[in-house]
Amino acid sequence: MTSAALDSLQTTRRKCLQSLSAFSLWLLFFEQSRAGAQIEEPMMDSVRTALSSAIANQAPPVPEFRDTESHLAYLRWLGAMSERLKKKEPEWLIRKDFLQTVWYESKRAGLDVALVLGLIQVESNFRKFAVSRVGARGYMQVMPFWARVIGDGDAGKLFQMQTNLRFGCVILRHYLDIERGDLFLGLGRYNGSRGQAAYPDAVLAARNHWLFTSQAATPR
Repeated sequence: MTSAALDSLQTTRRKCLQSLSAFSLWLLFFEQSRAGAQIEEPMMDSVRTALSSAIANQAPPVPEFRDTESHLAYLRWLGAMSERLKKKEPEWLIRKDFLQTVWYESKRAGLDVALVLGLIQVESNFRKFAVSRVGARGYMQVMPFWARVIGDGDAGKLFQMQTNLRFGCVILRHYLDIERGDLFLGLGRYNGSRGQAAYPDAVLAARNHWLFTSQAATPR
């Protein structure tokens, strides 16, 4: 092999290694962006009590509505979202229970339902028993320390659908309140990557898939 050909081969090999290295770093961040690695922070007793109270309140098994139109709007939303979720969960009753619970817990926490669904898509891709490398659990990738901070300490309950969705929605609401409603910072804090664009951008992009034009339904 000539010297020129050898130099060309070495240059190509170096570029391939650089590309592979860059891809590996991107893949690592991509995985971490879905880790749900909330950071345990010092919390005032009043805040801890308020969060614990929000967790303790039990939801009714079926949402109730102020009027027929609100109920019909909810049913239209449920039908549309069920179709969109079918590839992730083919079983109708499981989809119905999941979507009903997401809707209720989102509304209960004062959150946009599409935002919560987008967050779930990014965090766990709708896998109930998803576990991240840092130990975050379930649909909304809740860190086990939250079970001690605002629950009864049983981290195993974070795999229960309603418990996981309630914890996740209350935690997200808490972070948004801390950030005065700033979605970019609130989402970043939820993921443990505050100030970085990749995670908020991913959630907000995923939210677009779950938008519904007639989300007028309001629980009583």
